[in-house]
Amino acid sequence: MSAPGRLRVVVATPLSAELIDRIQQLEPRLDLVHDPSLLPVSRFPGDHTGDPSYRRTPAQQLAFEQLVDTAEALYGVPDEDPAQLRRTAAANPALRWVQTMPAGGGGQVKAAELSGEELARIAFSTSAGVHAEPLAEFAVFGVLAGAKSLPRLLQQQAAAEWSERWVMPLISEQRVLVVGLGNIGRATATKLAALGATVAGVSRRAVELPGVDRIIPPAELTEAVADFDAVVVTLPGTAETESLIDARVFSALSPGTTVVNVGRGTVIDEPALVDALESGRVGFAVLDVFAAEPLAASSPLWRHPRVLVSPHTAGLNPAEDRLIAELFADNAGRLLDGRELINRVNTVEFY
Repeated sequence: MSAPGRLRVVVATPLSAELIDRIQQLEPRLDLVHDPSLLPVSRFPGDHTGDPSYRRTPAQQLAFEQLVDTAEALYGVPDEDPAQLRRTAAANPALRWVQTMPAGGGGQVKAAELSGEELARIAFSTSAGVHAEPLAEFAVFGVLAGAKSLPRLLQQQAAAEWSERWVMPLISEQRVLVVGLGNIGRATATKLAALGATVAGVSRRAVELPGVDRIIPPAELTEAVADFDAVVVTLPGTAETESLIDARVFSALSPGTTVVNVGRGTVIDEPALVDALESGRVGFAVLDVFAAEPLAASSPLWRHPRVLVSPHTAGLNPAEDRLIAELFADNAGRLLDGRELINRVNTVEFY
């Protein structure tokens, strides 16, 4: 245990020495414990699981578990593994807080199946917001790609076909529905509005956001989607959002609608999406996330000429690790001062 007014933090996920120093500079009341010999090496920015070939010896695994069991706070879920989180929460009654690495870290917490006592004792927070800008840029790219006929351009280039010319819609005349107005949805809506698009948002709450002309309750989604040229999904994966974009929603789309998903793959019913692509209701789908990842080689989404598959990589950017470290330092100060954590996980809906 740390002295009063201090917090013992164990780094449970790959993190550079430079960022360890950065956290310590920003919040000097932390007793940071970091043993890189017990952690895999990151292969790229935002690689929180590290080199998959890394294996601890039994002695190293015991040392790692003993170390995290001394923590009052964890930087990352141990091994990014809900089973390890469950073991740690049960073994370490002093654990007060876990900063998860993903924006959707609530899914890790839910998968750990912690007891009511553990959920009440341990605060969890996510990195939501860190990924908002890169994901918003990818969402805008998806809307642009749909409007500017990217699938047709790629097919004609592959066939060396110089066709007759055709018109491409203007973004300034596009109507875009952003489903979910959290950090990612807000950033997406702002960027699309700056390009002149008419933007509406789906939200459970009546919010005001510059550039968003209309707020649609989730219950009215199916009736509303026909009014839009593109639908951008930014929602987290929860019990409430699972398969929210289903066959009923797809059947209500105007023919040729662009669909972009930068939220969670479970929000879209993938078989229904395939049917909508075949019927022409969806003209182009730009997907960074999928219901099961990696996307199975047998999935028809890989081979569909009007689908762009991104392997859940759109949120990664060179600044990610630094931004999460700075968010952690801010949250650590908040915990020590008795203030509300940024991005605290709702342990009822797990987002």
